[in-house]
Amino acid sequence: MKILRCIHSLDPAIGGPLESVKQSTLVLQRRGNEVEIACLDAVDGRGVREFPATVHALGPGRGSYGYSARIVPWLQQNCARFDAVVVHGIWQYPSFAVWRALRRSATPYFVFPHGMLDPWFNRTYPLKHLKKLLYWPWAEYRVLRDAAAVLFTSEEERRLARESFSLYRVKEVVVSYGTAAPEVDWLAAQEEFWNQFPQLRGQKFLLFLGRLHEKKGCDLLIQSFDSLGERPWQLVIAGPCADETYLAHLKQLAGTLPITFTGMLSGNLKWGALRAADAFVLPSHQENFGIAIAEALACGTPVLISNKVNIWREVVADGGGFAEEDDLAGTVRLLERWRAVSSATRAEMSARAQASFARRFEINQAVDSFLQVLVERDTVRRRD
Repeated sequence: MKILRCIHSLDPAIGGPLESVKQSTLVLQRRGNEVEIACLDAVDGRGVREFPATVHALGPGRGSYGYSARIVPWLQQNCARFDAVVVHGIWQYPSFAVWRALRRSATPYFVFPHGMLDPWFNRTYPLKHLKKLLYWPWAEYRVLRDAAAVLFTSEEERRLARESFSLYRVKEVVVSYGTAAPEVDWLAAQEEFWNQFPQLRGQKFLLFLGRLHEKKGCDLLIQSFDSLGERPWQLVIAGPCADETYLAHLKQLAGTLPITFTGMLSGNLKWGALRAADAFVLPSHQENFGIAIAEALACGTPVLISNKVNIWREVVADGGGFAEEDDLAGTVRLLERWRAVSSATRAEMSARAQASFARRFEINQAVDSFLQVLVERDTVRRRD
């Protein structure tokens, strides 16, 4: 198949679905599919040249919404070359641009909301929700209504999406989602990590890895760590932070606690951290999937997550980690439960974590599920 994937940005610091898009693109190409990317980065934008597929950088887009006058004409001129167009994310211009360009064409488009219909955002940001209520009927509602399918990455995401807006009509499909197992030398990766952060060599530590953002519960994690009293581990907080005020707040909370802020980790440093960690921890208030969770499971690192992570039921059912409420008491319970686990049980949970990844979140299974939806819709379209 010839597939065009539309995404707001290829900048790795932004996070979101980019890593899975990258890994699944590589698998699609190995299977003989042709994949191209349309984004609203500038041609010299971070991540554009490094992406392993043909990239059409149609930006830079204006502001956080990312309006660009170039994308709709380009889509109209090129959509006939593709069997399917796949949009990653909503509430920014690429999704509306795809609807504008393709709604009268023969090329079907599909939408991954990637958790952006979660009602948590409406409750947490009421002013933004008011803006979305004005925007929804004439834009995003139409984008989702007219899509060949709206692709959810868990049953929980699909259920929550129905609660956000009363005007809601979509063709729902739940697909598998995930990432690639790392192909690294574990010892070399850990050694590289310890060389970069020598104070952690020989120390047990819990690892938070992701964007430093209020929805991730970073402040809860630090406060819970502080309240433990006896701490058999240090805490490592790894990831970029776009808000310097928030980062300063987190560091003030950390004070003199044994907490290391590493900044963004990638490549061997990331895999070394994930492999060396005693456990991965993410007390997020809202998390659609959490690629870093899947990566931790792939490394055999048990995960301690909130029950606002949409795959928490699967993780707990497989025995690869614990889940609790996304508040201070719940996060404290997470850490206390992990502290009470025996060495033998930790080893068993490590094995179960890897098995859970292989069964549910490995990238080839995700691509199988994704392609099945595209092929089925293409078959129906050609028959009609």
